[in-house]
Amino acid sequence: MAVSTMDSESARTPQSEAPLVKGASGKLPEGMLTARLGPQGKHYVCGSLAAFTNILVTFPIQKVLFRQQLHGVVATEAVQQLQRDGLRNLYRGLLPPLLQKSTTVAIMFGLYQDFSRVLLDLASESGVPDIVTRSFAAALAGTTEAFLTPFERVQTLLQDHRHHGRFNNTAHTFRILLSEYGIRECYRGLVPILLRNGPSNVLFFGLRGPIKEHLPEATNQMGNLVNDFVCGGLLGAGLGIMFYPLNVVKSRAQAQVGGEFQSCSKVFLTVWRERGNSLTMLFRGAHLNYHRSLLSWGIINATYELLLKLL
Repeated sequence: MAVSTMDSESARTPQSEAPLVKGASGKLPEGMLTARLGPQGKHYVCGSLAAFTNILVTFPIQKVLFRQQLHGVVATEAVQQLQRDGLRNLYRGLLPPLLQKSTTVAIMFGLYQDFSRVLLDLASESGVPDIVTRSFAAALAGTTEAFLTPFERVQTLLQDHRHHGRFNNTAHTFRILLSEYGIRECYRGLVPILLRNGPSNVLFFGLRGPIKEHLPEATNQMGNLVNDFVCGGLLGAGLGIMFYPLNVVKSRAQAQVGGEFQSCSKVFLTVWRERGNSLTMLFRGAHLNYHRSLLSWGIINATYELLLKLL
C-alpha cells in the first residue's frame, strides 16, 4: 500500500470546510472556536472530548481486561472478581483514566498537528520527505504523553483489588505515593509506556489516511462517521495486539508499591516464567483488548473527526 500522506484530511487543517450535508449547516458560527483557541487549538479540544466520550463507554471493559493482564485469568473469572467487588466499585478508578486519557489524546492530536507544522516548515527546503517529518512529529507527541504516566500508575493501583483496603480514591493514592515514596514512585512503569507510545503514534498517524482512502467513498455525514469509526477501530485493534505484551509488563510493574525498580526486561521474564513460558498465556486477555480497542479507537477517531467538522 503506497503511503502518500501521513494523516487524514483533519491533519491538513484546511482554512475552510464544506458543510456536512449539502445545503445544511451543522457547524458553529464560522471561525468562533479558532478565534478563541487559535488555528490549532481546536485539535486539542476535539481530541479531549473524543477521549472523554470513549472512557465513559468502555471503562468496565477496560477493568475486565486489566484483571486479565495482571492475574492471567480468563474473562469469566475477571468478571466474577468485579461482581464480588460490587457495583459501587465498578467505576472505582474512573477519574485517573478520564483525566489521563482526555489529556493524552488531546496531546496526541494537538501536538502532532503543532509538531508537524513546525517541522514541515523547517524541512521545507531540506528535501526531507513529508512522511519522515510527520513520523518524527508523531513520535515526539507520543513521547510527550508519557509525562502523564502518574495517572496510569494511580489507575492501576485503584483497579487492583489487592490495594482496595489501602487506597481510597485518586487524591488519596497520589498523596500516599508522594508522601511515602516520592515522585519517582509515580513514574514506575515509565519505560514500557515510552516504548509503546512513540511507535504506536507513528503507525496510527501514518496509516490513518491510507486506510480511509481504501474504504468505500462516503456520500453523506453518516458515511463519513462510519468510515472514521472503521479506520480508527482497525488501527486501534491492530496496535493493541501489537503492543499488548508491553501493556502486560506495564500493569505488572505498576501493581507494585515500593521496593526495587525492576527493568522492563526483568519484569517481562518474570511474567513469562509465571505463565509457563507460554505465548498463549502471555496474550491472555488480548482478544478482549482487541474488541475494546476496536470500539475505543473507533469512538475516538469518529468523534474527533466529527467535532472538527462541527466546530
